[in-house]
Amino acid sequence: MASPVLILPGIGNSGPAHWQSLWEAADPAFVRVQQKDWDNPTCADWVANLEQAVRAAGPDVVLVAHSLACLAVAHWAARPHSPIKGALLVAVPDPQGPEFPVQASGFAQTPTAPFDFPSTLVASSDDPYGSLEHTRRLAENWGSEVVEIGARGHINANSGLGNWPAGLDLLAQLQETAEVAAAQ
Repeated sequence: MASPVLILPGIGNSGPAHWQSLWEAADPAFVRVQQKDWDNPTCADWVANLEQAVRAAGPDVVLVAHSLACLAVAHWAARPHSPIKGALLVAVPDPQGPEFPVQASGFAQTPTAPFDFPSTLVASSDDPYGSLEHTRRLAENWGSEVVEIGARGHINANSGLGNWPAGLDLLAQLQETAEVAAAQ
C-alpha cells in the first residue's frame, strides 16, 4: 500500500475472521486503533483515540473504518483535526435505527458537515444497522462517493467476504483519488 492505513473497528472490535483483521495480519502498513472499551463505546473517547493515532501516523494516513467507527470518523472530522489522505467508511450505521446498540454513548447526532478529505462509503442493501438511503444521505452531506455492494449484511465476518479483495480495490482507488487531490 502506498500510504499507512489505520484500521478502525466498530463496537466489539473486529474478530480474527473479519476482513479488517485479515488486512492487518497481511500487511504491516495496516495498524489497528485500539479503544479503551470496545463494548461500551463513548464517542468522545473514540474520537480522542482517533486523533492521537492520526497525529502519530502522519498526514499520509488513510482511515479504514467499519460500522460504529465510521460515526467516530464523522465526529472527528467535524472538529479541528490532524490531516489525513482519505477514509474508506464501510457499513455506516444509523444511530436513529432500531438496531443501533444502546450501549454506544454520544453517537446519536451524526455530523453532516462536508469532510475535508476524499472518502468512500461502502453499503450493503440488507445491512440491519443502516439503510442505503441513510448512507446516500450521509454521502451527499459529507461529499463522499458511495459504493453499493448488494446484499452483504453488515459487511463483516458473517458476510463471508474473507479478506475482501474488492474492498482492497476500493481502498486502492481511494488512495489514487487522494493522490490526485493532493497534487492539485
